[in-house]
Amino acid sequence: MSQTDMSENEMEQVENATAEVTPEAEVQESAVATATVDENGRASRKSRTGVISSDKCDKTVTVVIERRFPHKLYGKGVKRSKKYHAHDENNEYQVGDTVRIMETRPLSKTKRWRVIELIERPA
Repeated sequence: MSQTDMSENEMEQVENATAEVTPEAEVQESAVATATVDENGRASRKSRTGVISSDKCDKTVTVVIERRFPHKLYGKGVKRSKKYHAHDENNEYQVGDTVRIMETRPLSKTKRWRVIELIERPA
């Protein structure tokens, strides 16, 4: 519909609708603009804690992360595990170490995580 097809009353309604800004719209815009930022100025990233199950690859470790949750219907505790490939620059971590990994840019076909700290080393 072009402006020539609309009456003056319809044009005023369109102008009024576009000119009004609700407080809800302002809140939504400000929420989108702000993100959690860490000390390095990066956006916050996911981190997980798990145990290294394999260190056979060069500069890569496989970390097993177990999560426990109640079953939806029965409420019994269920345990699920998932393996992640994480970057280990100096090959310093060994099988059995408990480590924290952080999400990062893709480093290879399967590597999307990097080891950030050693939490516990078995005796």
